[in-house]
Amino acid sequence: MIAPETTQNVPLTVTEDGTIRITGSRVSLESLVWQYEQGGGAEQIHENFPSLKLADIYAVISYYLNHRQQVDEYLHDQEAKAQTLREDIEADPVYKSKLTELRERIKSRYDSQHRHD
Repeated sequence: MIAPETTQNVPLTVTEDGTIRITGSRVSLESLVWQYEQGGGAEQIHENFPSLKLADIYAVISYYLNHRQQVDEYLHDQEAKAQTLREDIEADPVYKSKLTELRERIKSRYDSQHRHD
């Protein structure tokens, strides 16, 4: 008779910056959960991320379903960090200047292409 394993390793790794990735890949937990939440099954997720092992995808989905509150808190924290970073970047005067310059160049090209119409 087979003796079922009572614990199973989850293929998740926390990087130095606190991001959780599927072990052995650059695919983030956020990406996999988002795909799953959009209705993607493990096989479809595997098609989108062929570098991942199908068994690892199933294991991460299982982990997510069994630890939904903790994963949701992590995802919320990651989104808050991303929002803060976006705000910091957008508040940077150098960024604003470069963005304005880029928009002016795009508008100039657009205008020059449509003057001949």
